[in-house]
Amino acid sequence: VQLQACGGGLVQAGGSLRLSCAASGRTFSTYAVGWFRQAPGKEREFAAAISRSGGSAYYSDSVKDRFTISRDNAKNTVYLQMNTLKPEDTAVYYCAAREYMYRRSPSEYEYWGQGTQVTVSS
Repeated sequence: VQLQACGGGLVQAGGSLRLSCAASGRTFSTYAVGWFRQAPGKEREFAAAISRSGGSAYYSDSVKDRFTISRDNAKNTVYLQMNTLKPEDTAVYYCAAREYMYRRSPSEYEYWGQGTQVTVSS
């Protein structure tokens, strides 16, 4: 499966952005999808993930209650709605996919999008 992330940009603290991750392939519904982020000088970290059906979502403590992950399997797309953004959310955001169950470790994901930059100004 090939992934393409988009929707990043520059936003003021407290603002919102919605990221999209578009996937190719007819079997998208067999993949769990995660969003990861990497700030300059830091390791890539888990932000959110969603199950194959979209029935279950998982979040890191740092984004819980502010970000919402969702998916539309008919459109082969996963979304990350980011609200109440903070300067510490500034990072390159990547979507990734793996077959079946979600995982929190980026090393467990086989397929990656190219990343989209999110910058939150204070």
